[in-house]
Amino acid sequence: MARRNKLEKFAEILSFPNVYENYDPKAPQIVGKDGVPVEMKGSWTKNHFKNDKPLVLELACGKGDYTLGLAERFPDKNFIGIDIKGNRIWKGAHTALENKIDNAAFFRTRIEQIALFFEKDEVDEIWITFPDPFLRKGKSNRRLTSPFFLNHYRKFLKDGGIVNLKTDSPVLYEFTLETIAEDDKCNLLYEDHDIYSKPLYRPELEIKTFYEQMHLEDGRTIKYVKFTI
Repeated sequence: MARRNKLEKFAEILSFPNVYENYDPKAPQIVGKDGVPVEMKGSWTKNHFKNDKPLVLELACGKGDYTLGLAERFPDKNFIGIDIKGNRIWKGAHTALENKIDNAAFFRTRIEQIALFFEKDEVDEIWITFPDPFLRKGKSNRRLTSPFFLNHYRKFLKDGGIVNLKTDSPVLYEFTLETIAEDDKCNLLYEDHDIYSKPLYRPELEIKTFYEQMHLEDGRTIKYVKFTI
């Protein structure tokens, strides 16, 4: 397959039936295949997946490694990978189509907007895999486990729905644990600062993203936090 540049990928994903996009942060309209406007809020499982199975989101999904890995392991669930980078989503969506992974779809939008596109109690579980830890001083509110984002997730995550964080960043790991401890609505279910030093807590933790492979080659330890909000 010839190497495609970003503009070619942006154009091609418009033809993908498993990709949805929102272009304008001031106008929460979703478009699907061929740029046709679609109504998805509250109806993702019905309108796209054509079933009523549980819905799981991967936030900042990148190339979709985890979304696809989870979808292959759990055919009884539906998965949506969300990222703002269209050229990254292209890879995951293209792989899903090639391999007929029908329970995986992708949505291109900003994470801070996702509450606009999912109805109350519509989502069963969230995965956050190797997000930007935003290490610069004053950027902690942009971390995907900050109180700002947890309050967004509460708008569409079911009561008792699980949030999973997988990261190599000790700063994000400790920040997440502190956030959970300070939030009366949060309940820490499990945490591990080095998941590969022992048998895995969950078999799906063995899925490795492109970035995780790089981190492991650099000798970094991988951390995991599981909690409800």
